[in-house]
Amino acid sequence: MKAKQKCPVRIGKAYQIEITDLTHDGEGIGRVDDFAVFVPEALPGDVVLGRVISTKKTYARALIEKILTESEQRIKPFCPQAESCGGCQLAYMGYEYQLAWKQKRVQDAIRRIGRIEAEVLPIIGMDNPEGYRNKSQFPVGLQDNRLVMGFYQKRSHNIVDTDYCRIQHPLINKAAKVVKQALIDLNIEPYNEQNHTGVVRHAVIRTSFSRKTLMVIFVTRTNEFPHQGELVAELTKKLPELTSIYQNVNPKVTNVIFGYESRLLWGEAYLLDQIGDLEFAISPRSFFQVNPHQTKVLYDLAKETAGLTGKETVWDLYCGIGTIGLYLASDAEKVIGVETVPEAVEDARFNADLNGIRHAEFYTGKAEDLAPKLLDQGLKPDVVIVDPPRRGCDPSLLETIQKVQVPKVVYVSCNPSTLARDLGILVEAGYRVESVQPVDMFPDTSHVECVTLMSRL
Repeated sequence: MKAKQKCPVRIGKAYQIEITDLTHDGEGIGRVDDFAVFVPEALPGDVVLGRVISTKKTYARALIEKILTESEQRIKPFCPQAESCGGCQLAYMGYEYQLAWKQKRVQDAIRRIGRIEAEVLPIIGMDNPEGYRNKSQFPVGLQDNRLVMGFYQKRSHNIVDTDYCRIQHPLINKAAKVVKQALIDLNIEPYNEQNHTGVVRHAVIRTSFSRKTLMVIFVTRTNEFPHQGELVAELTKKLPELTSIYQNVNPKVTNVIFGYESRLLWGEAYLLDQIGDLEFAISPRSFFQVNPHQTKVLYDLAKETAGLTGKETVWDLYCGIGTIGLYLASDAEKVIGVETVPEAVEDARFNADLNGIRHAEFYTGKAEDLAPKLLDQGLKPDVVIVDPPRRGCDPSLLETIQKVQVPKVVYVSCNPSTLARDLGILVEAGYRVESVQPVDMFPDTSHVECVTLMSRL
């Protein structure tokens, strides 16, 4: 019987660590006496002095105290907040190397987790990986008796006080500065996470790339929102791009940003933005891809991969506000969208009407529950599109795909690990992976999207 390996490192002690690889979150991997140590912000080729902050049975974590030898791939971050802000895990990595690592990450996941040998096509990156985000969520808090607003510090809920981010649209940076100053000038009480007091928890800012307009949502702990009239007046005076101001109420002790109730304080009910030739209405809590440039790339790939001829019935599962299904509708005979969130289904129907699309229907519920009814109506799918959250597809949904014997599945994924797991399940059920195409939707972060085509054997 093999003896258990003892942990050779101690918390608080510094060790010289050569970094040889990266975790799926983009942290450096090195070894001390053949024991794995994960080091944030370290790159393959770095040799660092790392101080251990925690230990587990099979690995430890350390923070860089000093870089002894720099990797050839290391760059000086463009963002002044990179050392403190927890948003951009790959800020120290050159963009071409980011793309190569994401490509490898997808390939490794499919082989290791899915146990599938499939070619991964070259990743599609961005020509200019800056200013791409159309939505930012700014926590608001109190530090040293002053209001702060910005982003969470790495590995904590301390707020890095800043109104600038290199990867968000310039309009969001402009709006963040105005919003923060207005909250300070009107002496509106920020949220205190420690004792669950105060009013404003988050300021969420969305922008329309196509229209150059803004929506601001204040997430408050209380129904009461002191000085809201003065706040609206100040923002509308300073931000001519504003079209909507909302209050969202979240009274719970939770890390979830939004509550269930949203109130329009001023302006239009929706923010309007485009993907290709289609226009979409976005409500405060709507899921809408945050990178419009790459969203069009992603959806064009989904349309091309689906290989529609105009005669197919398409099921769009996890349809959200209907973006993918409606984008494919011009090439399909019928589109059926299924989504568990009623508010999103209402938005999807509104978006279909907004674009004059009459052959798309949207249902509230789970695909596995609705499938028998849809089949009874003669709506058997020729193509199924799935775009699940990071946790991947529900096992019962994968069973439904197998039972219905869908000829073609287009899987849009934001998590290579759960993608690989689900592909493995479908391969065992008689499907074949035809193509895997990574798309870099989130430069400077560890996230990567994929469009995968599967066909039934």
